[in-house]
Amino acid sequence: MKKTHRIMSYSVIPLRDVVVFPGTGMALFVGREKSVNALRDLDPEKREIVLLTQKKAQKEDPDISDLYKVGVIVSVRQVLKLPDGTVKIIVEGQDRVKVRTLENLSSGFVASVEPFPSLLSNESDGKALMRVLKKRLAHYAKLHGEFSADALRNLLSIKSCEVFVNTLAQHSKMTIEELQTLIEQEDILKALEMLCVHVEKEISTINIDKDVYERIRKQMEKNQREYYLNEKMKAISKELKDDTVSDLDTYKKRLDSSRMPADVKTKLRGELKKIKTMPPISAESSLLRNYVELLLDLPWKKRSRVNGDIRRAKQVLDADHYGLEKVKEHILELLAVAIRTKKVKGPIICLVGPPGVGKTSLGESMARACGRKFVRVSLGGVRDEADIRGHRRTYIGSMPGRIIQGLKKVGSSNPVFLLDEIEKMGYDYRGDPSAALLEILDSAQNKTFVDHYVEVEYDLSEVMFVATANSLDMPAPLLDRMEIIRLVGYTEEEKIEIAKRHLLQRVIEDAGFKEDEFSISDDALRFLIRHYTREAGVRDLERNIQKLARKSIYSILKKEASKIHLTAKDLKTHLGPIRFTFDLVESADCIGMVTGLAWTSFGGEILQIESALVYGKGKVIKTGKLGTVMQESISAAETYVRANCLSLGVLPAIFAKSDIHVHVPEGAIPKDGPSAGIAMVTAIVSSLTDNPVKRDVAMTGEVTLRGKVLAIGGLKEKLLAALRSGIRKVLIPASNQKDLIDIPSKVIDKLEIIPVENVGDVLKIALKNTVKPIKWDQDLSTVQRLTKENIGTLQQ
Repeated sequence: MKKTHRIMSYSVIPLRDVVVFPGTGMALFVGREKSVNALRDLDPEKREIVLLTQKKAQKEDPDISDLYKVGVIVSVRQVLKLPDGTVKIIVEGQDRVKVRTLENLSSGFVASVEPFPSLLSNESDGKALMRVLKKRLAHYAKLHGEFSADALRNLLSIKSCEVFVNTLAQHSKMTIEELQTLIEQEDILKALEMLCVHVEKEISTINIDKDVYERIRKQMEKNQREYYLNEKMKAISKELKDDTVSDLDTYKKRLDSSRMPADVKTKLRGELKKIKTMPPISAESSLLRNYVELLLDLPWKKRSRVNGDIRRAKQVLDADHYGLEKVKEHILELLAVAIRTKKVKGPIICLVGPPGVGKTSLGESMARACGRKFVRVSLGGVRDEADIRGHRRTYIGSMPGRIIQGLKKVGSSNPVFLLDEIEKMGYDYRGDPSAALLEILDSAQNKTFVDHYVEVEYDLSEVMFVATANSLDMPAPLLDRMEIIRLVGYTEEEKIEIAKRHLLQRVIEDAGFKEDEFSISDDALRFLIRHYTREAGVRDLERNIQKLARKSIYSILKKEASKIHLTAKDLKTHLGPIRFTFDLVESADCIGMVTGLAWTSFGGEILQIESALVYGKGKVIKTGKLGTVMQESISAAETYVRANCLSLGVLPAIFAKSDIHVHVPEGAIPKDGPSAGIAMVTAIVSSLTDNPVKRDVAMTGEVTLRGKVLAIGGLKEKLLAALRSGIRKVLIPASNQKDLIDIPSKVIDKLEIIPVENVGDVLKIALKNTVKPIKWDQDLSTVQRLTKENIGTLQQ
């Protein structure tokens, strides 16, 4: 074979039920229009054409995807037109080729191909295999009466391994798939191994046929052909030590006793017929078995008995979670409707809150409360739509989506199905998984959910879906299908109770303490919460308790103590210096320093805002990795101060000679949002008037150019952040007063919450000294004159 890498273009004839090998001759009958056109367009000098085998022989008009990409160039020796319109051609295989590009034109297929050379990785092994094959072929010819003596003599005389493979393959009874696999082998040694296996199978089949025939010959009658074939299949299964027949019987029994819909049963019966006609060891048979087993394992009508006692449901939620009263009440209302109607047609719940507040465990408690099974699927990082809807069975390694897998695993058609971290899904060229969830989370559509792998409708209307997220950063259509339940952080007292009721017991069990061997006082827990954690949830608190437990068990094993009881004084020894201070951030009232409040997906945080006046030309410098909205908020604050400078006690001339620098510390952390508007105004006015800001006041609110204070979001989280930081006086927009009904009473009792409507109200409370307006008629008349001149210029 010429080892060249030239790419050439040829006409293509698709073949059905035949694979032509190099060096062999064959007569072919051509009847399809495109194939006849290909013969008509033959180069009269070369008379060469490419033959490619179809993947499915029954397809009359194949497309590009229906043809294998490795074939053979043949030389057309003779063309004979027959009376019925077909054309008989005699071809001789030349070289194997691999298709680079393939076009399906109206006149026929045209391909650009490159040579597909073969190699012999081990010549000595190849020669040895060929000698073994020749011996087994001689034995096979004796058993098989239809193998001609001339063909055997020709095969035995061949010395080249490659020629021997091509010639034997052309005479073998291998399937089209096996022949195509053989022609696609680059290593001749592997092709010889495949032929060895095939010849041994043929010899074994002939021997089994003889045994089967001898055993049943006396019982067989002329009209018992079907019986003979069944007996033959059983004997083959027995010889191969395969229990195909018993498996099929098991499948049929399970199918008959199953409560699946009638259309699914019909489809499964068709799949079982296919399995029955396939070789048990074939790859397609294995795939079909997996598919049948999946459909039989799915809980089509298998339901959990739902708890109808709402009081027991409340007891379960109270036992599993301390606090979160509003959230638990909302969940119990939904469960009450489901119990009364015996249907799950309510809204899909989405628990939104910072990490560590108990979103996932709430889902588990809901399952226990209503007596359903629980299944959890984590969607964080999922980027493939097939993870939700499954892969089509035509792909290698295909499998159902996570929804069907979860239902199969839990074995119930009405579980509580938790979709964890739903907002952390991504999307790429493989599709958008959040779009695939739209049908699943719509109670009007999920009755007829179709997984690509299952290929039949599955009813998801009885599944209680619960989603969790840290934020609402997800597509609007997905958000529209869910009812949002917000989980805010815990107060200090709630954290102490959670630690005593849940965390300590769990840590003691995990560390292997004996009874009364380890304990922590309430003062120590409070000191731990105040000075070693600053979070909305309790995850960091549990980690610190685990650290204390490890140190304590280490001391007990060293015989330093028999029992450990930790107090607040012991924490510094075990955990090191305190990480956070509970008192106010500043020890004294400062000029230009304001405490703002911010919302993050991890809960509320305090935000220090600084302002300083420096010599310059009237610019405003903004630093601290601020987002666009926050920078615009600073500009609005500056404009308000400039427009109302006299009423704020600021000389107008100062703006022409000074720069105002506004900085938000922790510059490595991105910050954005308009809710720090009033804090910006307060910081700028404080710097311009040398008026200190009270250190015990925190504030949040958006400001307009007219000094109005607008409503903000995340009020619960911000108030909890103020409480954690030791602040006791908080300024909030007056329009947010309606949201105080959702704030726990323990938080409201410990904070002085003051609603404000405009900047004047803010400055009266936040600044240490009263703002005194000034009069400066000269500057004011100059401003008015300049304004009139500018207007006149614009009008001209």
